[in-house]
Amino acid sequence: MSKTAVNRAAILIIEDDPEIQEMLSLAFSGEGWKLRQAVTGEEGIAMLEKHGADCIILDIMLPGMDGLRTLKKIKAEGRWKTVPVILATAKGEEPDIVAGLELGADDYVVKPYSPRVLVARIRAALRRVEESGGEGAEKKFWQSGSLTVDVLRYEVFREGSPLDLSATEFAMLLHFISHPDIVFSRNQIIAAVHGPDYPVTDRSVDVQVLALRKKLGAAGEMIETIRGVGYRFRSAS
Repeated sequence: MSKTAVNRAAILIIEDDPEIQEMLSLAFSGEGWKLRQAVTGEEGIAMLEKHGADCIILDIMLPGMDGLRTLKKIKAEGRWKTVPVILATAKGEEPDIVAGLELGADDYVVKPYSPRVLVARIRAALRRVEESGGEGAEKKFWQSGSLTVDVLRYEVFREGSPLDLSATEFAMLLHFISHPDIVFSRNQIIAAVHGPDYPVTDRSVDVQVLALRKKLGAAGEMIETIRGVGYRFRSAS
């Protein structure tokens, strides 16, 4: 996505804390983004219905319909499937993060977080949706074993059945399947999926790979852990 397109993006913030809303408004004021703010999941869905969005910042602990239920509803709508959702959570435990990723979240930040880090993550998410996987996107169709990745349609199938992957999971799988049998460090995976200098930890990569493996089912075994190094996608024999 070009710099101009990124700067025109519409960002929906679903957050019930007025101080955080104000902080993000100030932090995003110089980005050129069109901001919309909601304080409940229900209000956020209504805004999404009316105006759409290019990226969503979603608090998990919301009054009424919580963030995970809101996320599930967002991802159930095909027209919003590729809209990146970044979860904001006070819960940094692995089960909470995995639950969000499995429901379709593309990324997460743990409170208290740096606004500058969140800006970088939003920009990376917007570029990732546009580029749909970087190098691997040059080829439009990939198949290995029971897995099929259709880049043009932004779809993944296992044994002919569609899988519901987030934008980050799609980009990660596309990177793996387009570079079979090559061992990648966690930093190399971060750079390939999110872009260089992306502010994320090695542990975040492990959590996202775990979530991807679960969605792939038995085919998830094709993503091998190389201890002390990173991961490798084993090509089908």
